[in-house]
Amino acid sequence: MTKLVLLHRADSIYEDVPDERYDFPRAYLKAVEAGVGDWAVYYEPVKAGPRGYFAVAKIAQVIPNSRVEGRFLALMEPGSYLEFDRDVPRLEGGRPWEAALMDADGLPKSGGAQQLAVRRLPEAEFTAIVRAGLPDDLERQEANLYGPGLAEPVVPFERPVIERLVSRPYRDVAFRRKVRAAYDFRCAMSGLRLRNGGGRPEVNAAHIRPVERQGSDSVRNGLALSGTLHWMFDRGLISVADDHSILVSRNKVPREVSDRLIVGSGRLVLPVDKRNWPHPDNLRWHRENVFGQVALNGAAPWE
Repeated sequence: MTKLVLLHRADSIYEDVPDERYDFPRAYLKAVEAGVGDWAVYYEPVKAGPRGYFAVAKIAQVIPNSRVEGRFLALMEPGSYLEFDRDVPRLEGGRPWEAALMDADGLPKSGGAQQLAVRRLPEAEFTAIVRAGLPDDLERQEANLYGPGLAEPVVPFERPVIERLVSRPYRDVAFRRKVRAAYDFRCAMSGLRLRNGGGRPEVNAAHIRPVERQGSDSVRNGLALSGTLHWMFDRGLISVADDHSILVSRNKVPREVSDRLIVGSGRLVLPVDKRNWPHPDNLRWHRENVFGQVALNGAAPWE
């Protein structure tokens, strides 16, 4: 096994869906097969945008792309994809993170290795990049973001990178931070940006397809929702169409309730960056597997 860097651009003409699969040609087959069972870092090439290194995922298997001769798909382990809390720039102090991209004088090489869609990544470089993108103390940062946290002080402890990547509490914090920031701390269905007395946002980060049902921690599998709308979404009382109009289970939700809770346009208030819009496959999954199918037990919040 070996760790890899995978080049990805949001406007790719190939079948890349970072939290699910990576599409690549035969020339990289041997390199990607060596990465099966190990982690890969996603990297945005210079001509595609400014992000640099932006996410990590674990490669589960490699299969032929049945729709395109000579191409293959690296399938990501469900639930392994995680976007960095902050994008890691291509250079740190003017020097590349990857020795393979560095000249003898430490300056970036031009062309060549930088153009490779798949690059091998030494363990130490992988660790340094992930630590820069996903700080070890992310949970403490979030807890203290709007004032001192209520928990007892924690003695600093640098956890191994892989332990952090598979920790559900850590991933929940990382997901919540990315989704709420993507929606500018505004509920996607009510359009309201509410904060409590201490300035803490009163908006949740909801998974469209739950993690326990093979959903990912990608922002594209998330919606920023108020507490009540989150409850309704998880119970299938509301959903979202492909055109981002909000669907309401009219036999369960009184119109006067939905009219008060949902933005007047009846459509999601989406992130400015289209790369963060909910993926159509995730919305479709919710409509087909949750919307109108969950039995309600007990009183609804409006009763």
